[in-house]
Amino acid sequence: MTDDIAARLRALQAADLPVHGGRTLAYVYDSGLAEVDEVARRAVASFAGSNGLDPTAFPSLLTMENDLVAAAARLLDAPDTVVGSVTSGGTESVLLAVQGARDAHLATHPDVRPAMVLPDTAHAAFHKAAHYFGVEAVLVPTSADFRADLDATARALDELGERVALVVGSAPSYAHGVVDPITDLAALAAERGIRCHVDACIGGWVLPYAARVGREVPPWTFAVEGVTSISVDLHKYAYAPKGTSVLLHRTAALRRPQFFASAAWPGYTMLNSTMQSTRSGGPLAGAWAAVQSIGDTGYELLTREVFEAVDAIVAGTTDIPGLHVVAPPDSTLIALATDDSCDPFTVCDEMAARGWYVQPQLSHGAHPATIHLSVSAATRPHVPDLLTALAEATRAAQDAGPVAVDAGVAAYVGALDPTTLTDDDFDGLLAAAGLVGDTPGDDGGLALPTRMAEVNALLDLASPALREAVLVSFLDRLQRPTGWPA
Repeated sequence: MTDDIAARLRALQAADLPVHGGRTLAYVYDSGLAEVDEVARRAVASFAGSNGLDPTAFPSLLTMENDLVAAAARLLDAPDTVVGSVTSGGTESVLLAVQGARDAHLATHPDVRPAMVLPDTAHAAFHKAAHYFGVEAVLVPTSADFRADLDATARALDELGERVALVVGSAPSYAHGVVDPITDLAALAAERGIRCHVDACIGGWVLPYAARVGREVPPWTFAVEGVTSISVDLHKYAYAPKGTSVLLHRTAALRRPQFFASAAWPGYTMLNSTMQSTRSGGPLAGAWAAVQSIGDTGYELLTREVFEAVDAIVAGTTDIPGLHVVAPPDSTLIALATDDSCDPFTVCDEMAARGWYVQPQLSHGAHPATIHLSVSAATRPHVPDLLTALAEATRAAQDAGPVAVDAGVAAYVGALDPTTLTDDDFDGLLAAAGLVGDTPGDDGGLALPTRMAEVNALLDLASPALREAVLVSFLDRLQRPTGWPA
């Protein structure tokens, strides 16, 4: 790499959130182990050009994949019959779990549109799978503790009857960090001969170690009868480079619909175990290197550290007026809410001003907006600073008062129809939200403000369908060609 290109890359990266240091509490997961990160980065570079398309051409990748699947199976109390695949991330794992259930269902019910039953807290990846694969996502409400409502789930299963291809539970749910009642959900599914998938993309590599170090963890692994598949991300609490996830099935027969083969063209016979054909060996090698480097003892230590951080944050927020924990977390995710003295969006802005990134979560149904924290082991040494920043940010938000959207703008948003959103409507929203720069350029004049509270408050007024339409339009404007360096 030339010095000039390296300098350009550093300049581009300067505006990104930091991926190390424990101060970014969303999107990244930091072990704080610089030597592990270095080993994993070298592995990624060494295998970046290898191609997982054909395991006979690159047997090293097959060996590493089987090693990682075996490690995950051992961790998740899997029987000897379990099989698995390494995917590009949690979303691909979820997509494949839904696709496999759909195809198995269609094989026996060819004239019935399949459905899946999931809590309204299930990850949006399941909605993406429903959209892609023509499966109806039937949402059931959660109880006051944000866990799947078993009575509502049973009613939905009985009403849908033979249409149900899959029941879903989370370990934990992303928004609130709690584990669904997997034992009961799996039993409901098993009684009816339905697959049950546990989305443990977040908790899959940390909850088993939490149990080992003596924390109380609700049952959710393959030790639960009726659980047929589990997804667990390695680039989260296995602290591997992005992006790798593992999808495990209790038996090979359950995985079989996931495979794709085609000889219907004059080239090589395509054979894929995942959604991708060509797959760089880099992420796989990086994950293998990270898991090998850290080992069981290392993961137990990291798990102690991350839960010490979680406990300290939960305890510390009780001393911050105006802020409270929404639900006692089962895992490493914390949702915080504000009282009427301030709003979570301004708190997020104030945290960013103090060098911390915490994620705003918009309101959903009857539940108000919250602040999301994905805690990593690397955050543990900085918890006192984090709590100080939270207290200061909350006081600053209280001094400013809850963010308000202009009444005229609110009325404009309320009148918009997401199904007929035009470019002119979107331009009006951009202007109202302050997202249009003074000097339009190749990006159409889009400009993100340094503070996002008013933008988030505006989005919070919109219906979910309108939020989706607005953000799709925004992404479309962002992703436009710019001038390539000469």
